[in-house]
Amino acid sequence: MADVLLRGGRVIDSNGERRADVLVAGSKVQAVAEGLSAPTGALVLDVGGCIVSPGLVDLHCHLREPGQEESECVETGTRSAALGGYTAVVAMPNTDPPVDSGSMVRDLAELGRSSLVEMAVAGAITVGRNGSRLAPMAEMASLGVKIFTDDGAGVQDSALMRNAMEYAAGIGVTIAEHAEDASLAAGGQMHEGSWSSRLGLPGSAAVAEEVMVARDLALARLTGARLHLMHLSTAGSIALVRQARMDGIQVTAEVTPHHLSLTDGALASYDPNLKMSPPLRSAEDVNAVRAGVAQSVVDAIATDHAPHPLEAKEVPFADAANGVIGLETALAVALTVLVSGSGPFIADVASGEDACVEGASAALGAPPDGAVGASGLLGIQELLALMSWKPARIACLDHSQGGPVVPGSQANICVVDLDAAWVVDPDRFASRSRNTPFRGWKLFGKVLHTICNGEPVVLDGEPQR
Repeated sequence: MADVLLRGGRVIDSNGERRADVLVAGSKVQAVAEGLSAPTGALVLDVGGCIVSPGLVDLHCHLREPGQEESECVETGTRSAALGGYTAVVAMPNTDPPVDSGSMVRDLAELGRSSLVEMAVAGAITVGRNGSRLAPMAEMASLGVKIFTDDGAGVQDSALMRNAMEYAAGIGVTIAEHAEDASLAAGGQMHEGSWSSRLGLPGSAAVAEEVMVARDLALARLTGARLHLMHLSTAGSIALVRQARMDGIQVTAEVTPHHLSLTDGALASYDPNLKMSPPLRSAEDVNAVRAGVAQSVVDAIATDHAPHPLEAKEVPFADAANGVIGLETALAVALTVLVSGSGPFIADVASGEDACVEGASAALGAPPDGAVGASGLLGIQELLALMSWKPARIACLDHSQGGPVVPGSQANICVVDLDAAWVVDPDRFASRSRNTPFRGWKLFGKVLHTICNGEPVVLDGEPQR
């Protein structure tokens, strides 16, 4: 690999912000200083006016391989990740067959050897993800698995979940939960509220999530296990996590860009690309989730990248599969709605019903024009923490990912042009699937370059392999 010199950028990492050139040699950062000279044969990239950051880390990504390659595969999913600025992803175990044994971990890890970015493997909590018998967690942990989840379904049996947490605490791994009580959520097509009544769609109440969050927090307190709560979406869930932190429970939490930027009112379009689990929630919930992000109750923004083929979405809403893709839009959506404060829905909860109606009309079109860097909920360093070094720590990838851009560090870097405005066109995505809720949206912030282990895998917004 040729050396790479990133010239004139604004380096932002957990150490703060500074103007500096960054020289990458081999798989490491060799020098960080102003006025660096380019070695002979080096690739010199002018990144003046851009952010140079540790690569993003996605805690929650469905790559669909093996068994569902019509939706995605490791190659296309990790290419999509690289285009979105990610240098590492955690692949969920709800493949076909599921990742519920050491042999499956080995098989998926072998597939990951050719991926464009680092791919960590999450293991299933239960055999077959059927919620009845614990999977061989110690065997999978011995192969490097750090996170265990039955994502796509919550573990419904409380005694079994207690056993899983006790086991996880003993071997030093994290239990990640899709928090949803299946009996309370049964039949729900969207969030239960005023919009489900208007649209005539069966609702799934917020309490279906909150009951499971409360149970798992109680079990984490009892067992001392590390608990990670996935794609939280309700005000009640955020309040429960806030209190758990005060009580000393080992819990981390993630939210998604779509739950930060859309309300249930958007479903007035009956667009199946807005159908997901957990569902889009009310204006009050969106504001509470955003407040949780701003107040550090939430630890990470994760994509929950869930690709589906066209035939799974181009059907009546009730028959459509749950899930949306997000690797190529996550950073820009977060920048647009959290950093610039110019996103499609900034509700005033005091206005009650009016906020819901406003949220619906705004969400159906492109976000209004705005400039990144305007007043918003977060600063750019705070957002990068949520998408880089904090998730790296949760995934136990912080030995190679999310670290400060300093000499000797692993060269996992993304370069972002904050001023670049672009319109989401899923037909141009690297993903095999097109099920984005953001088609046609004008977003701010474009990934120009992604360097993974010293290799430029994206240059000028184009994948290099």
